[in-house]
Amino acid sequence: VLHKFPLLLFPPTGARGDSLTILQAPDFVSFQKGDWPISGEMIPDLVALTMGFSVKEDMSWPGLQAGPLFSRPRANILLVVRGVDSLNLSKSVASYPLENPVPFTLDSVAETVHSLFNEDTPVVLQLAPSEERLYMLGKANAVFEDLPVTLQQIRARLSQDGSVLTSLPLNSLSRNAEADLLFLSEVQVLHDITALLKKHKHLAKDHSPDIYSLELSGLEELSRLYGPDSAQYRDAAAILATVLQKFGEDVYGLYGKSAVVEVVTVRTFEAPLTRKSRSILESRQISNPGSPYNLAYKYNFEYAVIFNIVLWLLIALALAVIAIAYNLWNMDPGYDSIIYRMTNQKIRMD
Repeated sequence: VLHKFPLLLFPPTGARGDSLTILQAPDFVSFQKGDWPISGEMIPDLVALTMGFSVKEDMSWPGLQAGPLFSRPRANILLVVRGVDSLNLSKSVASYPLENPVPFTLDSVAETVHSLFNEDTPVVLQLAPSEERLYMLGKANAVFEDLPVTLQQIRARLSQDGSVLTSLPLNSLSRNAEADLLFLSEVQVLHDITALLKKHKHLAKDHSPDIYSLELSGLEELSRLYGPDSAQYRDAAAILATVLQKFGEDVYGLYGKSAVVEVVTVRTFEAPLTRKSRSILESRQISNPGSPYNLAYKYNFEYAVIFNIVLWLLIALALAVIAIAYNLWNMDPGYDSIIYRMTNQKIRMD
């Protein structure tokens, strides 16, 4: 549940320190400009609310204002950039300070999308900088199956046609250093995602919402290796700010200006993120109440419609029975019944 708060205007700035920056948002998703901090653990609920999903607890944060009930964005793209003090994201809708930067995932939102739109083709894509890059895809996995996953695959991609190395001003960055390649590989992945969406535009035009959660750690590695005051780090931060700005504009346009693009910048997470790599395609839909896990039946979208039809039909029948019983109880057989009326006339004639 969202609350309306008075609008406070602040000049647009880039992402400074730990922050949440809204790069793009449709008109019906109203982010208010203000210096309201948001906790890292609230980010998944914020994404769920922007997509029109319900959350377990009331989120009384003034940065997001309640919008139209029947308008839902087609996609939500969350970009998490680690190891950043500041990014020059001047072309943004709003920016908020991030407090308590604990690790978070959009697994709950992804599971909601996958369960509600399982029969459609939602894109549920998550990327994490771990030993095994994590991708959780719905039925649209055939489109992204050729997307480079490991560092070796992306290295090969950087040497192919259409590589970002031919268009980026590398300056002090090297094509041979391990940390530099990690950063460039993440830029390449962003470029390839937009290229695939441009090639398969039907994914952005269907009625099922899409979820993208991309975590970028290239800047963190550059800061650890060269230092935050190095030329490599400054050049990479400038490149990433430009790339993120263009990525947000491209995705926003591909989804018909009906997408929310957020950037979370953190210097470091307060605790390591521990997660189990798996695909939601591997999870079985169990709807047997006698199962050992005591899982409920799978939710059916027609449940609310059927419930209302049965409810109001029973109410109408109950009212009809009450009305009929009342009229029968107060009926005069001599005047209100044709059977008794003819019987009385025949008796009188005899």
